[in-house]
Amino acid sequence: MMRYPLLLRSVLYRANTVFPEKEIVSRDFGGLFRYTYRDMFQRVSRLANALERLGLERGDHVGSFAWNNHRHLELYYAVPCSERVLHTINIRLFREQLVYSINHAEDKVIFVDEDLVPVMEDLVDELPTVECFVVMTDKPELPPSKLRNPISYEELIQDESDAYAFPEFDEWTPAIIGYTSATTGNPKGVVYTHRGLYLHCLTSLVGELGTDERDVTMPIVPMFHVNAWGRPYSDTWVGAKQVYPGSRPSPKDFCELISNERITYSAGVPTIWMGILQEVRNNPGKYDFSSIRVLMSGGSALPLSLTAAYQEELGVKLYQGYGQTETTPVTFVNVPKSSLDSLSDEQRMRMRTKTGLLLPGLEMRLVDAEGKDVPFDGKAMGELLLRGPWVIGEYYKNPEKTKEAFVDGWFRTGDIAMVDEMGYLQITDRTKDLIKSGGEWISSVDLENVIMGHPAVSEAAVIGIAHEKWQERPLACVVLRPEARGSVTRADILLYLEDKVAKWWMPDDVVFIDEVPKTSVGKFSKKTLREQYEAGQLGAGA
Repeated sequence: MMRYPLLLRSVLYRANTVFPEKEIVSRDFGGLFRYTYRDMFQRVSRLANALERLGLERGDHVGSFAWNNHRHLELYYAVPCSERVLHTINIRLFREQLVYSINHAEDKVIFVDEDLVPVMEDLVDELPTVECFVVMTDKPELPPSKLRNPISYEELIQDESDAYAFPEFDEWTPAIIGYTSATTGNPKGVVYTHRGLYLHCLTSLVGELGTDERDVTMPIVPMFHVNAWGRPYSDTWVGAKQVYPGSRPSPKDFCELISNERITYSAGVPTIWMGILQEVRNNPGKYDFSSIRVLMSGGSALPLSLTAAYQEELGVKLYQGYGQTETTPVTFVNVPKSSLDSLSDEQRMRMRTKTGLLLPGLEMRLVDAEGKDVPFDGKAMGELLLRGPWVIGEYYKNPEKTKEAFVDGWFRTGDIAMVDEMGYLQITDRTKDLIKSGGEWISSVDLENVIMGHPAVSEAAVIGIAHEKWQERPLACVVLRPEARGSVTRADILLYLEDKVAKWWMPDDVVFIDEVPKTSVGKFSKKTLREQYEAGQLGAGA
């Protein structure tokens, strides 16, 4: 067979050759922007030529500090396909983490969306490797800026040729570098190769959650973190119409795009789906979700109550997926197996909230504290280990963290899980979030999901707090729906739980808060809640 390298240029080639007429829609700063895959290919070629003119060498790092939009999509192709490396900078990292990651990656040029320019202006004096900034805007002129050698994106590419000879190189060449959303210490760099991203694209063809050219997709999960779960590559490869929600999108913006553009497939974290559901509830009859074929949720556990609400109120299937920055990211998807067809509706609904089935091409293990394998019986818990062609082999320039993260060639995810006899994985907790009480483990995730089944509860997070006798006990931090605040009490929540969880799982207390703090990627920040508790900022239950 041919020694043909697995490069991202193949994805771009297919879109331009097979689906040149298909549409890409982007919510730009001045309104909706529409163009075709043929147009995108030409602009990517012009951008690749512009990178040459900027003096960027092969292998140089180019940063992007941007939302989900068409210019960011063009960077996803022009930078790696010209044999450079795109550093997708997480806009929600803390200031010191932004400075660290940009300097650690040694970015030479940073492309920044116009509304994010003030953030970069605040950092520019601490970024010695950055030679110039390219501002991504639809406005004809740039306002005065403190950025180093600023230039407009459209001005940068306007006079370039739309013909570019994309080079051929080794498939193990780095394409993208991203950094973990660290809760402590500095973020860790993760390098994605062309080969890994190419093979990860194949997951777009798996089961009901796969896409094809008839789909209209909207990646809500951010392009500045874990490659928007691979959607900019997989959806381009299959020729789907793509809709990008742009700068600072609200639940209202998402709902309008779903209705107006007839979205069939989208992916986001549970907090996004909660916000969209609330927007629909607040505006009955305003939005049409009938085009949706399936929605994918990931990033944290999917509450059964949320899955049921989407099915019953919107007629929409909401499924769970799983991945990490270190795994490109998708490794598990809850694809319904044919052997589940005989189950009752309630049983199938519960199965839908499981983390999912291992994707083709990957291997998994569960190990106990001594490193011994535990059985896949749906009962035994262990740390999830993974290996496969889109799982990292090391952290970028960080041998110490690399040593901690691997055992015998397997990547340690840090997640505790069970696998049932049918192969479905269920993440029970992060190792740092499991609650050890009286020698037994309590899953904070499972307890949260039960609490969020209460009709008055909007969000719930459970943390372990120190206990003299039992070592740790669970504390439930609950956000009530606006209409229930002041009327639902601590006793009401505990009464609701009595026949749903084991007695020793019952929270020692329930505190009501206005909002569960979130991490940079929308996950519940239990670290923040623990800090607030230790500082005496979480009051007693009502």
